[in-house]
Amino acid sequence: MSNTIVPRESVPRESEMSLAELRGDCARMAPHWVAPTRTTAKPVEPSRIHGVTVPPSSARLIDSMSDYGD
Repeated sequence: MSNTIVPRESVPRESEMSLAELRGDCARMAPHWVAPTRTTAKPVEPSRIHGVTVPPSSARLIDSMSDYGD
């Protein structure tokens, strides 16, 4: 990594970058990104779920969601 100071005028603003430049930057960085190992959640029996509380404001929100569903 270089410690060279680049004048602010010579660095393009983010809005001036093209999509191709952005994709190129992402492609160069991709090998540095590590994705975590994907794990799948195992189903839990409903009888093992205890102590779930829902605040009244959230309950009202969920109750009104039926207007948008089936």
